[in-house]
Amino acid sequence: MPLAHLQDSPFLAACRGEAHDRVPVWFMRQAGRSLPEYRAIRGTGSILEAIRDPGLAAEITLQPVRRHGVDAAILYSDIVVPVAAVGFGVDVAPGTGPVVAAPFRSERDLARLRPLEPETDTPYVLETVRLLAKELTVPLIGFAGAPFTVASYLIEGRPSRTYARTKSLMHSEPGLWGALLDRLADLAVASLRSQVEAGASAVQVFDSWAGALSPPDYERFVLPHSRRVFDGIADLGVPRIHFGVGTGELLDLLASAGADVVGVDWRVPLDRARQRVPTGTALQGNLDPAICLAPWDVVAEAARDVLRRNAGHPGHIFNLGHGVLPETHPDTLTRLVELVHDEGRVAPGGGGRP
Repeated sequence: MPLAHLQDSPFLAACRGEAHDRVPVWFMRQAGRSLPEYRAIRGTGSILEAIRDPGLAAEITLQPVRRHGVDAAILYSDIVVPVAAVGFGVDVAPGTGPVVAAPFRSERDLARLRPLEPETDTPYVLETVRLLAKELTVPLIGFAGAPFTVASYLIEGRPSRTYARTKSLMHSEPGLWGALLDRLADLAVASLRSQVEAGASAVQVFDSWAGALSPPDYERFVLPHSRRVFDGIADLGVPRIHFGVGTGELLDLLASAGADVVGVDWRVPLDRARQRVPTGTALQGNLDPAICLAPWDVVAEAARDVLRRNAGHPGHIFNLGHGVLPETHPDTLTRLVELVHDEGRVAPGGGGRP
């Protein structure tokens, strides 16, 4: 359960579709390269090295909360931390993303994915969460990569535009595919549970690249394993967010995996997205991150359009449709938070479809 002093936070209330006094806002990748204070302390080397320093990771997590006044913090970490921690051979290359020296190719590679033991394998993550739980005055969001997205990195060996090897394995060896995703689901569950038990108040499951799939393929090959993740943390009593990019045709399926909140990218207007998820499902999003590079009046009008389309629904967390772009000016994000807080209204007794 969330810490007692955070129970009434606008963010947690919005996750649950409960009455609250203002639209909450946070940004994916709010901690990172857009902040000069981040660049000043980050140093060189892999992000995985920085994550293994709890004091540094906690400070990076706190920076955007101090600067922007956002309503939630998200843990400074990476979705490949669990697979790296169990020794699969994953690194995060600057400017590229996750890279794998020996990609997943056959049943023999399943042995490289042993169960995660968080207190032994990722104690630095838990220490970071504990440090943050003592200092934060807003909820902390823990997270993990969804089985499909992590599998795509392990199979492709690096970020991909086509996911050709991933889809080939999925269709040609469905038994091996299922075994791989089951192991990755178990890793995600163990990681998420440990983060919540250490003090995280909510969790987000990033299935960033699920939009590469058709709805039938997602439902057959991915949904059961994503549901395994959400079912595995259901008893913890914290809000569960499910996010992907290009998933406009999958929003109902993302919700059906067990999410309390579905993240929406910028491609689907928020009012249309509301019609695609079950009643009672909260939405998170969905300003185009690139708009934040435009003049302020353009940014402000686009943000107001998101708020208008939400129509006062209590189940809305304002966010971008994906992560903050590195070239975004920090002052734009600060002004965006102020606008959403000043102008975002929650309708009394709201909650029905617009």
